Amino acid sequence: MRYLPDSLMNSLADVKGFDKEAFAQVHASGEQITSIRFNPAKPVSQVPNFPISLAPIPWTNYGFYLSQRPSFTFDPLFHAGCYYVQEASSMFLEQALRQTVDLSRPMKLLDLSAAPGGKSTHLQSLITADSLLVSNEVIKSRAAVLKDNIIKWGSDNVMVTCNDPSHFARLPGYFDVLVADAPCSGSGLFRRDPEAIGEWSLNSVQLCSQRQQRILADAWPALKENGVLIYSTCSYSREEDEDILDWLEQELKAESLQLAVPAGWNIVEVQGRSGAYGYRFWPDKVKGEGFFIACLRKTSGGQETRLKLKNKPEVAGRTEAATLGRWMQTEGYDFIKHEQTVYAWPAALTADLSILLQQLRVVYSGVRAGELLRDKLVPDHALALSGLVNDAIGRTPLTNEEAILYLQRKDLPVRPAAAGWQLVTCEGQPLGWINALPNRINNYYPKELRILRDN
Repeated sequence: MRYLPDSLMNSLADVKGFDKEAFAQVHASGEQITSIRFNPAKPVSQVPNFPISLAPIPWTNYGFYLSQRPSFTFDPLFHAGCYYVQEASSMFLEQALRQTVDLSRPMKLLDLSAAPGGKSTHLQSLITADSLLVSNEVIKSRAAVLKDNIIKWGSDNVMVTCNDPSHFARLPGYFDVLVADAPCSGSGLFRRDPEAIGEWSLNSVQLCSQRQQRILADAWPALKENGVLIYSTCSYSREEDEDILDWLEQELKAESLQLAVPAGWNIVEVQGRSGAYGYRFWPDKVKGEGFFIACLRKTSGGQETRLKLKNKPEVAGRTEAATLGRWMQTEGYDFIKHEQTVYAWPAALTADLSILLQQLRVVYSGVRAGELLRDKLVPDHALALSGLVNDAIGRTPLTNEEAILYLQRKDLPVRPAAAGWQLVTCEGQPLGWINALPNRINNYYPKELRILRDN
């Protein structure tokens, strides 16, 4: 561990909850905390698939601390999307959402800076099936990683986009919830990533504060009146935390929302000069990394504008729908074509997804079912992980060792019960597709996702 910058320590001296000695000690300890969050749509008896004890994270229904860090790469259930490896403090997003909105009703949510997907997969587990989550990432390469994690999670009510925050002004008053985990100077990650210490400076804090204001101002029109902003950073600095809350109240006329936080959680409630409430996670007080989060309500403006659909997307024909029906659940879904690729959209969301498709740079939406070639479907990996595959489709169960071979795209020492396309599973959880031919098995696990190392 490098020495913590004196300029950081001095700047935190009067920040509520800062204990210089304890803060320095916990960073010098070298302690690493590992935590995961279950996918409620893919329940399993043991996650991860290792002899490791779990302890619940108190502020989420789905998160657990692990007693040690395993090699997640070699757990097939990780690749099946049964859980997500995520920092514990950031899972407090669940409390922010539960305490500020009615999760029993359908909503539209925007996760503004979503990659690699921790917040979005968490949000998707909390909202109703007829809610819509737009999961955005401005950097193209990171948006690709975000898409892969959304597919792994098995989501069908998510649209992944690659847009600048300013582009969402095209959707005035559209979203009920705006989640902005803002790019920041990263001081809260020093224990997990010591290299970040060398990149930190007071100048970086100031630049990040200015960028955070720009991002929030650009996206603010898309939040409807009485909608909720959930703002977070992994920075300890006032300039990126309390000062941003003051700016939101003064410039955007947002109303701060206080949360109920049990004292035993050791999360420090703070207030800006305007009285706005925020919640800071100090690593010497909680079992997690540095984090800051706050909730605010939009009190004026943001009247929803009804957007008109200019061009309807192409819908699969009756014969094509019949072909899809042999593979997957079709009730409650519309099938949208892009050339030969077909996507399954929840019918309740088709109108909204169609409008977003013409307003935003869309990377992925719904569930990509596969390629339609004449009267046949070449199934997509996303369909395998979606939970929509018909029970009539053949399944080939794999042991843990066989599953690793499959994930490495190596030859499988198995004999499927029947020829043709098969869904391969491990402990009942789908991993992907194979095509069983008379003299060989074709492994259709995506090349770009394969495990490159040997166990």
